[in-house]
Amino acid sequence: MEHIENDDQFGGLTVNKGVSQPPVVNPYLKRRKRKALPSAGELVEGILKGDITTLARAVTLVESLSPDHQAIAQEVIEKCLPHSGKSRRIGITGVPGAGKSTSIDVFGLHVLKGGGKLAVLAIDPSSERTKGSILGDKTRMEKLSVHPDAFIRPSPSAGSLGGVARKTRETIVLCEAAGFNNIFVETVGVGQSETAVHSMVDFFLLIQLAGTGDELQGIKRGIMEMADGIVINKADGDNIQRAQLAQAQFRSALHLFPPTESGWSPEVLTYSGYFELGIPEVWDMIDRYFAFVDANGYFERKRSQQARYWMYETIDEQLRAHFYNNPEIEQMLAAKEIRVLNNQQSSFTAARDILDRYFNRSL
Repeated sequence: MEHIENDDQFGGLTVNKGVSQPPVVNPYLKRRKRKALPSAGELVEGILKGDITTLARAVTLVESLSPDHQAIAQEVIEKCLPHSGKSRRIGITGVPGAGKSTSIDVFGLHVLKGGGKLAVLAIDPSSERTKGSILGDKTRMEKLSVHPDAFIRPSPSAGSLGGVARKTRETIVLCEAAGFNNIFVETVGVGQSETAVHSMVDFFLLIQLAGTGDELQGIKRGIMEMADGIVINKADGDNIQRAQLAQAQFRSALHLFPPTESGWSPEVLTYSGYFELGIPEVWDMIDRYFAFVDANGYFERKRSQQARYWMYETIDEQLRAHFYNNPEIEQMLAAKEIRVLNNQQSSFTAARDILDRYFNRSL
């Protein structure tokens, strides 16, 4: 019996059945159909028209790990390649807190005053634990983020700067095809990402701070050697003298380095991104650099070297991916690892056995 209260002995008492519970999902809710992927032709057509929405969608496909997305993305890149190459690519790096995003905001507005379009590609650091990124560059570029001729695209590093750098270089091609004649690439910070970014830009700008102790101690020699220009930020108020002292120190340090391949002598300037002081002078330096490398032929030579570099980098990346995603190799790696850890086989012979198996299967 469902309810004992409905028994005859309780004649005057009746308990009605409860109301059945409605379904958890709203029966009137219409499921939205996922939009079909656009074809490569549609994406290329939109990009060449300068459509920002289409460009953003194409960049998303470039960054995707899906094989289907990658197939479309590579076709789009190939078709956009003849329309690319007509921009100034500028890499911007510096220690965390140096004011890179604020500086890009004012630098970008200064560039856009002269006409043209600007794309900002920012590599955002990812958490090693959660693999997530804040992707907050747009919030720090308040004026540039609402400018109609600016396109800001942060990308998470996701612990693989090499892969992100390759995708960033492919994104540069798409942005140039969309009519962006100025490209800024902002790096994670002083570290290994600088080498990858340096290999895809024409001018490498290093932003430094003054008054933080030994200025030269906080920077790696490799970064100094890559820089085509060094700028000391926050040269305002009580910090002007410290900025000028840091400027003199960096100028002296640059004399210790061998001559650059381009023949250009890197300059050291001071400015204030927050108060927008000294911005035209920084840009005059960059204009002088481009005039210099155009005249001596280094600009085209460097672009050719970069194209060759990324061909070999892509080969390396594809080989690694093919090797580690091979199911047979995955099993063999696990077995060999146990033998190495138990001192049953040396690391070198284990590696040789795995590679022999891989190359014999691949041939």
